[in-house]
Amino acid sequence: MGLHLPPAVATWLTLGLIGFLYYRDIRRNRPVSKALWIPLLWLLIITTRGTSQWLDIFGLQIGPVNVEDGSPLDAVGFELLILAGLCVLYQRRVSLSETLRNNRWMAVFMVYCFLAIFWSDFPLVAMKRWLKDMGLPIMVLVILTEENFDEALTCIMMRLAYVILPVSVLFIKYFPYLGRSFDPWTGASANTGITVNKNTLGLDLFILGVFLFRYFLKVWQQEKSIERRNELILIACLGYGIGWLFQMAQSSTSLVSFLIASTLILVLNSPRVNPRYIGTYIVAAVIFGVVAEGVFGIYSGMIQLLGKNPTLSGRTVIWQYLLQVKINPILGAGYESFWLGDHIKQSFWPGWAFIPNEAHNAYLDTYLNLGLAGLFFLLGWFFVIYQKARRDLIQGLNWGRFRLAFLLASLFYGWTEAAFRSLDPVYFVIFLISMDYPRPELATETEPVGTEMRLLPQNRSDSMANNQTGVVIN
Repeated sequence: MGLHLPPAVATWLTLGLIGFLYYRDIRRNRPVSKALWIPLLWLLIITTRGTSQWLDIFGLQIGPVNVEDGSPLDAVGFELLILAGLCVLYQRRVSLSETLRNNRWMAVFMVYCFLAIFWSDFPLVAMKRWLKDMGLPIMVLVILTEENFDEALTCIMMRLAYVILPVSVLFIKYFPYLGRSFDPWTGASANTGITVNKNTLGLDLFILGVFLFRYFLKVWQQEKSIERRNELILIACLGYGIGWLFQMAQSSTSLVSFLIASTLILVLNSPRVNPRYIGTYIVAAVIFGVVAEGVFGIYSGMIQLLGKNPTLSGRTVIWQYLLQVKINPILGAGYESFWLGDHIKQSFWPGWAFIPNEAHNAYLDTYLNLGLAGLFFLLGWFFVIYQKARRDLIQGLNWGRFRLAFLLASLFYGWTEAAFRSLDPVYFVIFLISMDYPRPELATETEPVGTEMRLLPQNRSDSMANNQTGVVIN
C-alpha cells in the first residue's frame, strides 16, 4: 500500500476497481437470484455507516438523530429492506411454521425479547428495535432459500469485500477526515476506514477474513485451471488488503477472533479430528486453559502480548460499576432499554469524563437488558448452534466447520465487545450459522473425503438431519 496518488485519481481508480470486480462477479453467472441484493444492502449498511451518515459526508442532513429514536431515514431504509425481504420469502412460499419448527430455540429467544418490551421504561423505542432485529432472520432466510446456498453466501461476502476493503484503504490513505477518528480526551488517532470506529473496522475484517479463508480452502481443492488460478490471485489480493487493514486498525480482539476461527476451520478440516468427540475436545481445551492460567498466568501474558493493560482499556472498571446497578436480576431493564434515558448519568457516572453507551461485554449487556432469564435463553441458543454444527460435522458437511469455528470465535469476541445486538455484523452471522430451512432440492456440495470425492446434499435443517440420523435437535 505504498503507492501515493492524488486523491482524485485514487478515488476514480477505487471506483473503477469496485466496478470491475462487480462486473467480473456478475459475468461469472453464479446460480444466484437478484434477491441477494437485499441482504447485501443490509450488510453494507451495518458494516459501514448508516444511510444518514453517508449522506452527511456529502453535506446532506435529513432529520434529527438521537440515541432513542435514531435516524428516521435509516429507519425507513431498514423497513423497506425488511418489506422487500418479506416479499421475496412470500414469493418463494417459505413456511413460517417450518421455519419455527427448525429454529425453535432462536424463536424462543426472540419471543422472550418481545415480552421484555413490556417491562421496559421505553416500550416504543424497544418495540422499534425489536422490529429491526426481526430483519435479521428475514435477511438470512433470503440467503438460505437461494437455489445454491454455498454460491449465494460466497457471492454476497465477496461483493461485500469488494466495497469494504478498497474504500477503507482509500479513506485511510487519501481522506483521513473520513478514514480516521480522534479520541476527544487524549487526541489519539485511530484508523476507521469505511466505518465510524476502529473496532467496527476490525470486526468487518474478522468476518470477511474468516469467510475468505473458508473460500480459499474450497478453491484450493479444485482442479487446476485458469479460473482457479485467477480466483486464487483475487483471494491473495483481498487477503493482503485484510492484513494491511488489520495492521492499521489495531483491533486486537477482532484479530484474535479471526485467528481462532481460521485455526479451528483448519483443525476441523483434518481427518484426524473425530467430529463425534468435538464436545470432548472443547471441554479438554477449557480444562487445559484453566490449568495453564493457574500455573503460568497465561491470561495476563496474552493481554500484554496484545498491547492491552490489565483493565482491557478500562473495560473491567466499567464492568465493576455496571454490576452495582440495581435492576431486576431475573428480567433486566427491558429489551435494549438499559442505556436509554438520563438515569445512567444521574445515578452512577458522576465525575466520569465520558458516558458509555454499552458495556463492552455482550454477556453483561444481555444481563442488563434481559436479566438472567435472557442470558439463559441466549446461551441455550448458542448451545443449539453447537449441536447443529456437530451434526453437520458428523455428516461430513463443510458448513459445520464454519458454524462451529465462528460460534467459538464469537463467544470470545463477545467478552470484550457488545456483539449480540441488531446492528452488529457478528449478530447477523450468528443468525446465519444458527438458522436452518429444509430445502431438499438445494444444490449439492462437493467435498473431499480422504483421496476421494463425493457429493453431499447441502443440509442446513433439522428436518433433513432427522431423516438421516433419527435425532431431533431443536
